Amino acid sequence: MTTSASAVKASDAISVDLWLSKQERALGLTPSAHDALCHALNAQAERALSQIAAVEILETLRSDADTRLSTLLWPSFEENLSLTDDLLPLANASVLELLHGHAEARKVWPVYQELNPNSDAESIRRLLLVLIKDVRVVLILLAEQLVLLKNLSLADESSKRAAAKVTRDIHAPLANRLGIWQIKWELEDLAFRYLQPDVYKRIAGLLDERRTTRESYIDEFINELRSTLAAAGIESDVAGRPKHIYSIFKKMQKKGLEFSELYDVRAVRVIVKDLASCYAALGAVHSRFQPIPKEFDDYIANPKGNNYRSLHTAVIGAEEKSVEIQIRTQEMHEHAELGIAAHWRYKEGGGSNADFERKINWMRQLLENRDENADDRALIADFSTELLDDHVYLLTPKGKVIELPSTATVLDFAFMVHTSVGFRCRGAKVNGRIVPLSFQPQSGDRVEIMTAKEEHPNRNWLDSQAGYLNTPRARAKVRAHFNQLDLAQNISAGRDLFERECKRLGLSELPLEALAAHFHIKKPDDFLIQIALGDLTLGQISRAVHELEAKKSAGPTDAAQAITSSKLKQGTIKPLRKASTKLSKDAVTIEGVGNLLVVMSNCCKPLPGDAIAGFVTRGRGLAVHRKDCRDLRYLQTLEPERVLDVQWGQTPGEKFQVQVRLTAFDRTGLLRDVGTVLAEAKVRILGSSTRVLADEGTAEMDYTLEVNDFDQLSTLLAKLRALRNVLEARRI
Repeated sequence: MTTSASAVKASDAISVDLWLSKQERALGLTPSAHDALCHALNAQAERALSQIAAVEILETLRSDADTRLSTLLWPSFEENLSLTDDLLPLANASVLELLHGHAEARKVWPVYQELNPNSDAESIRRLLLVLIKDVRVVLILLAEQLVLLKNLSLADESSKRAAAKVTRDIHAPLANRLGIWQIKWELEDLAFRYLQPDVYKRIAGLLDERRTTRESYIDEFINELRSTLAAAGIESDVAGRPKHIYSIFKKMQKKGLEFSELYDVRAVRVIVKDLASCYAALGAVHSRFQPIPKEFDDYIANPKGNNYRSLHTAVIGAEEKSVEIQIRTQEMHEHAELGIAAHWRYKEGGGSNADFERKINWMRQLLENRDENADDRALIADFSTELLDDHVYLLTPKGKVIELPSTATVLDFAFMVHTSVGFRCRGAKVNGRIVPLSFQPQSGDRVEIMTAKEEHPNRNWLDSQAGYLNTPRARAKVRAHFNQLDLAQNISAGRDLFERECKRLGLSELPLEALAAHFHIKKPDDFLIQIALGDLTLGQISRAVHELEAKKSAGPTDAAQAITSSKLKQGTIKPLRKASTKLSKDAVTIEGVGNLLVVMSNCCKPLPGDAIAGFVTRGRGLAVHRKDCRDLRYLQTLEPERVLDVQWGQTPGEKFQVQVRLTAFDRTGLLRDVGTVLAEAKVRILGSSTRVLADEGTAEMDYTLEVNDFDQLSTLLAKLRALRNVLEARRI
């Protein structure tokens, strides 16, 4: 094999080849795959040796073959986010997912470099977890970072501090959160060594002093403890416990103690077979040695946030010296050392936040409670879901991470940045693209808010159907703003909103007094104020109109009922064939009449929520009209006995035709944006026409749509109205 400046030296190339030979079976490598991977690693120079070191760490975490293989392939994948033809056969779907997850994780480091992590480190950690989605990528990142720190001894001071700082802020807390203590301690100690070298050396020197004497004391204590536990009939494994320099430093800082005052510099660990033996061992220890008051912690009954479980106590041994003792089962010990990685034996397998902690614990329990006979594919399917799917983590233009509920809009984001930014918001860009204020960004998106000089919040923001604000905090800010306005302004604004919604939905003759009484509001003015402040939505009002109309109707006369019943018996009302407007028999209810064919009239196209009446036709069944329909009024003057009182009944799954007109300033992409809104609303388009008024620079777009009910129509019209350059969107 020839060498070059970019290749590893011959001895290293041979060691890579030998190492891969030992890994062939574990990684499932064929001879050709071995050769391809060996060549790729040799071409990566010293970096290949770092990846091999990371894989060896992952082996101690019992990671699966796909995790280790993706770690070896990462340097070849990183540059072009793809594998060469000779390496592609090595990567199954799981390996490729891990490689892409690794690439997603890399997006976080530029964000970290832009920020002051002292205040935003927890948000960055959560963003990292959300972006990568597969916990195995976290294991890879931790292993790689540990290798990096171990190889920093010859680097310059700035490189050491930079690597140590990101380790302290991101990697070590992640290892702690996932309970991977075996890596956590090493990461913390190495980061501490580079960030505070003088303190590190002082504590390390204190630990080294009289090490032989201390170790001899611990050996004698362990022998005495073993004898005590054996006499009590408790099977156990007792060993000395290494102390980590950073943990000693934190305890000194937290308790304000000097090194000589610490109780747990001398420490032992007791491993027993089951839970009951833990407490039995504790009793035996306290019977033989004097316990130190206030130094007992039961982390079995009250586990730590990362589900760490163990009994901790401190006692006085020979020569009046203190010794810390930890008691746990083997399962607890494996979890404490390896955490979420403890049971990863299958091929495909900050500020405190209760919901966040619950989901992290769920990930851990999913592995720990794994049935070894279960389908291996089930576990990886569970771990391919988003860890924090109920929140999104968004970036400001300066890279600050903002956490919001997953349903939050860009307008919610503006209010989270600052209340003044929300009030002055006039538009938004997501990843450089202009979006409507109701747009819901995804984790990792960079959101820029465009603001005006003055604060001019819009009352439509309080309309829940419009979808502008979905977080209680932002809605409360806007509501409080309008609460401060005088009474006359709120009444006037409420009336404008009410009349505009009536016009938009094609409603008329809505009685304010009756509507106010329906909502148990004494005065119509108070009713309008609640509309202005967003306490009542226009969707609620449209449903109330339907209920009031149903109660108000007196019903048809006895003569009309007799005529209708007679015609039904004689069979003169025939079924309508292939009528797209035909409804189920439960869609409307007709007092005193059953099994009557019902069709929706094409002249006014009523929707559930409209006040309606029926007209008995000759041969087409009962035609349902809106009560304010001009055609119905004309028919009523000719044959009033054919008009029946009807109400909306059960309409699950029914679709209703409605005509909508949209008026907007003409622009490129308008038709596309409208189509996107209709598609997202899952509304079927039955017909459409567009007219461009060149002189005015406007366009009129008429659509015939299928909708479920008034609520869907109202929400749809609000979203159409929110589109850029749209002047009006209403029912016609």
